[in-house]
Amino acid sequence: MLLKIKQFVAFVTFMALYSCSNKAGNPSQITAKQLPIGQTLQVVDSIQDFVAPYRNRINSILDSTLAYVPKTLVKDDGKLNTSAGNFMADVVLAQANPIFESRTGKSIDFVVLNHGGIRSIISKGHVNARTAYQIMPFENYIAIVEMNGKAVKDLLDFLAKSGRAHPISNMKLVIDASRNIVKAHINGKPFDENSTYYVASNDYLVQGGDDMGFFKNRTAVTTTDYLVRNAIIDYFKKTDTIKATVDDRFIQLN
Repeated sequence: MLLKIKQFVAFVTFMALYSCSNKAGNPSQITAKQLPIGQTLQVVDSIQDFVAPYRNRINSILDSTLAYVPKTLVKDDGKLNTSAGNFMADVVLAQANPIFESRTGKSIDFVVLNHGGIRSIISKGHVNARTAYQIMPFENYIAIVEMNGKAVKDLLDFLAKSGRAHPISNMKLVIDASRNIVKAHINGKPFDENSTYYVASNDYLVQGGDDMGFFKNRTAVTTTDYLVRNAIIDYFKKTDTIKATVDDRFIQLN
């Protein structure tokens, strides 16, 4: 009997403690303040020592030389096409087309990116993975959009009227002084509004970013799960000398 009483007392005590420990508190006041990260913060040696091996490993990967650029590539050395923009568009075509062909049996007809997506120059000299992160810091994937001729016509009109050097590849566009299209060739052939085209871009633009609403008229989308930045890194790895110039792929007549 005594044993049962002790067990009962122990059970009641346990339940009381359990209920108290799970009772939700109601804070009477919540305050917050901003803590700026700057030189006033003291370095904690133990944290620095812990992070150092990881930091050194990441830096060694990012800073390893992958290729060489004989001339600095920038986004403002041409009116409607630039060395940096041409480089990025050509890289997307070169790296994504084999993937698209292997998955669908079809080829990319042309590439369209956005001028604002180029976030840095590619300086003359050795380039590495860090260079790719600087020029393309966003987590954007390459996507290939199937579009009918009418939707592509809207795309071409957008490029013609925008007045910006949006990067393109495998396409030639000539506009007059009033920004009307004089000539449009895609994949070496005159644009045909009755044809279907496969356009490579990135997922941000395909979703309508940077006012590129014409992508909403797409027929289908193939997502490669291939980051634009990784495409640049892979291109660096396989190309000894990176060359890109302003050319005649997108020009305006006087």
